[in-house]
Amino acid sequence: MSDAAQPTAAEVRAAAEAVKTALDRHLAAVERRSGEDDPAVYEAFNELAAAAEEYDELLYDRYDEVTPFEIPGSDDALPPYTGPEEPNALSVLIRRDYVVVEPQRLLAQAQRVEAVEESGAVTAGFDAVSGTVHGALGVLFGEFEPDEIASRHKEFGLEEGDSTLWVTASDEPAEAGEWLEAPFEQADTHPVVCRFDVSAVFDDDADDIEDDIEDEVPDAIEPEIDLVLDEDEVLRARNADR
Repeated sequence: MSDAAQPTAAEVRAAAEAVKTALDRHLAAVERRSGEDDPAVYEAFNELAAAAEEYDELLYDRYDEVTPFEIPGSDDALPPYTGPEEPNALSVLIRRDYVVVEPQRLLAQAQRVEAVEESGAVTAGFDAVSGTVHGALGVLFGEFEPDEIASRHKEFGLEEGDSTLWVTASDEPAEAGEWLEAPFEQADTHPVVCRFDVSAVFDDDADDIEDDIEDEVPDAIEPEIDLVLDEDEVLRARNADR
């Protein structure tokens, strides 16, 4: 933003005073709440969120500083929990995304695993599997646990992307083998007890530097392969090698 377009110190101060006023109004509405879905509380919440967002933007534009406030939006919130009050079983759903940035390193690691396997029982045609990226992924994910892949991803020529972990509750455990054909088909956000997300979206500087990176980095070093994996694909690859 140019100097001419920057907000004045008085405008930032006024935005801060607006937040204070909105805080008082929100507290007063909560204290006078007539029920769980009191529209006055809802309105005061929205006014406070708007005031905080305006102050945060002006503060950043003027002083290059941010506030510690983060108002959750409806798009990011989990739906109301509808699972059992006392769960008898849990399902942990994990997704990790990777980009294959160094295919040759990936292939070399798979070939090292094969070299060890060759001293034991090796199935016919196994050598040809690691010669492709898909085959190499099957070899590596069949040899290493997903957590080890995550901690050593650079060794395998991978770059971490977003990841998420959902802990869901249920009344009864699934019968052995009944969901293997479609392990995530019945994934439902309503019985999610908790979730943990890791995403580049949460990086405050990501949007600011994206244009600069595109200008500075030559096309010649862009990744040769952009492959996004989920746990379903990993399971299929692992089972194919057994």
